[in-house]
Amino acid sequence: MALFEKKEEETENTNETVLEEVASESEEEKFVQTSLIFHPDWEITNSERYIYMYQHQQLPPLKPNQISIDGIKLLNYNNGFVIVAFLRNTLDKPISFQAINLILLDGERNPVARRKFELDTLGELPAHSCVPWRFLYEEEDKLGETLPEEGWSIAFEIIQSPLDAPHRLDLAPSWEQQLPETHKEQLKKIIESLPKLGPTDINIMGFKAEYSEEGHLGITVLIRNGSDKELQFQQLPLAVQDAGGEIVARGVFKLEDFKVRPNSTRPWTFVFSKDLILKENPDWSSWKVFMPTQKQ
Repeated sequence: MALFEKKEEETENTNETVLEEVASESEEEKFVQTSLIFHPDWEITNSERYIYMYQHQQLPPLKPNQISIDGIKLLNYNNGFVIVAFLRNTLDKPISFQAINLILLDGERNPVARRKFELDTLGELPAHSCVPWRFLYEEEDKLGETLPEEGWSIAFEIIQSPLDAPHRLDLAPSWEQQLPETHKEQLKKIIESLPKLGPTDINIMGFKAEYSEEGHLGITVLIRNGSDKELQFQQLPLAVQDAGGEIVARGVFKLEDFKVRPNSTRPWTFVFSKDLILKENPDWSSWKVFMPTQKQ
């Protein structure tokens, strides 16, 4: 690395988690009463219907414009388990779910299981309504060996898109181990100060040029990935151009397991040996590094 500079046991639970679509903090705001409805495909006895009605009445109140999931029953099933939960909608309009990520939490809010559910069969959840639904988790969805017997809850898991997160520094393991913390912080600040990349932008930015005692030219670059996909390089052609527009050095670099994570920047140093240097005494007042085409 070059130097840096520049499923039949059951438990019941009425815990809830709430996903707010519109926030309102007015103290005078009224709570919304939801109507319990059952999906047409559900076959339940009258006694089960009365139980669901009672459990629905015991749910914590909701404010307007909220979507809530309330776990009421956990059943062991084969090697997995089933959670019966109420989905509630206090919006003034119906909503539909394409897919949701749900996470099971223990009494201390630690994740116990997670799974993505496709909810096409559920259909629309009418305005100001509550629908019971069953969520089947498989063995591989468990994050531990045991399930909580009490105090558990089910929650929407909001997965942040990499593009919504701040652009970050992605250091290779060797850099992570050898680079002083002060230099890491400097790099983070530099990366944060650079213009924001678009969702399809990928570029290479020259950062530092330095000659070794042997006359080799080390060019440190910032490889910037603005996309939500991981980049992987096996080889990379690079050229360096000085202030006068002349090519200072050119070469093709083979890389092993070189990756740049989504929405991140990885610094790397490429060393041009003396035989790849094309110009002596270049004008370094301004310079750039780029990936040349065959015509350049």
